[in-house]
Amino acid sequence: MLISIAPPAFDVVLDIVYATAANFTGVPVYAHPGCSMHAEAVVLLERAIALARPHGLRFKIFDAFRPAEAQWVLWNHTPDPDFLADPRRGSPHSRGVAIDLTLVEAASGQELDMGTPFDHFSPRSHHGSEAVSPLAQRNRLLLIGLMTTAGWDYYRKEWWHYQMFDSRRFPVLSDTVLSSPMMPRGRDGRGDRI
Repeated sequence: MLISIAPPAFDVVLDIVYATAANFTGVPVYAHPGCSMHAEAVVLLERAIALARPHGLRFKIFDAFRPAEAQWVLWNHTPDPDFLADPRRGSPHSRGVAIDLTLVEAASGQELDMGTPFDHFSPRSHHGSEAVSPLAQRNRLLLIGLMTTAGWDYYRKEWWHYQMFDSRRFPVLSDTVLSSPMMPRGRDGRGDRI
């Protein structure tokens, strides 16, 4: 059901931030980095990669499939519905049909300036924000142009987040669907022992 996204099969750069302490919780959420998506979302990602390539651009992926347990960890830390889906409703990430990403120069690997870092929870992260430089606005428009042309929907409050239009038709998935689990063993995302 879920397909692993990794080079060389996919011309992307992986920086799975929730497998590190360099995320808004300050601690690793995933015990093991993983990047996977539902097969239907992979088709859209491949289209976006093909559109970016002639412009000397690649995608850097911060997160894709996010187990339901991880969504609970993030929500319990920062229950902000402007920037996180309530896990009781289910996140498109936990359905395998959402991706968080940015653009990098293919030759150098240098990230394009988007005006804020990934997971910067403020109005400056909104699409169309004029609180960031004209260059950052241009780069965000380039990203949204590539992604929406490839068939993705966007979330207006996060320049980095894209999802399939009909994401709710996919079931919420747990870490147990992965052959190589991402979550630490021993606790679920709600803090309960498993």
